[in-house]
Amino acid sequence: MIGIGIDLVDVDRFRNSLLRTPKLKERLFCPEEQKYAELQSDPTERYAARFAAKEAVLKALGLGLGSISFHDIEVVHGVSGEPSLRLHHKAIEIASEAGVEKWLLTLTHTQRTAAAVAVAL
Repeated sequence: MIGIGIDLVDVDRFRNSLLRTPKLKERLFCPEEQKYAELQSDPTERYAARFAAKEAVLKALGLGLGSISFHDIEVVHGVSGEPSLRLHHKAIEIASEAGVEKWLLTLTHTQRTAAAVAVAL
């Protein structure tokens, strides 16, 4: 194991952030992440979980906010629906330099909180 990261997001607080800053979705999430979230009855729960995943990835790599563009860390879904990561640009470079060959990702959310754990292997 190279690193592990965990993050917890308050869904209502995240909802308020999205309402206060209309362009925040575009700044934080790739088009496919937005498309997935917007299909749900409460998109904010999905956005919060994906934001938690991006933060967890940064922590697993030993990085802080602003080290990598949030668009360079994308949460995607496998054939069976399990979440996984697709890294882009600088995130690929940093993960490769750290020796990361595989990622494990788990997401969970309720109406109140969203959480993610990312493991870099």
